[in-house]
Amino acid sequence: MGPGKADLLEAIAREGSISAAGRAMGMSYRRTWMLVDVMNRCWDVPLVETAMGGKQGGGARLSARGQEVLAHYRALQADLRCAAEGEPSAALMALLRDHPREGQAHED
Repeated sequence: MGPGKADLLEAIAREGSISAAGRAMGMSYRRTWMLVDVMNRCWDVPLVETAMGGKQGGGARLSARGQEVLAHYRALQADLRCAAEGEPSAALMALLRDHPREGQAHED
């Protein structure tokens, strides 16, 4: 799971369609479906549920697990943002130089 897949899950929830979610994100049809397939195969249960087209129309929605995974991922992102703004990050930043030292070229 990463930011792009989380964004895709949100787009599917919003658009009600995998194809429409991909279009909204500027992704190709193939790429969108491949990402959904990977997510559905990597978790204990599928994150995205689909319905075939027809009179009632098709579409897609997040499964309960998809909603849960997305919520946990977004919470983790928020925690990491807070940590990045905290004291350990500030201490590391204080140790950095403004510009890298001139270095010697290395041959591999």
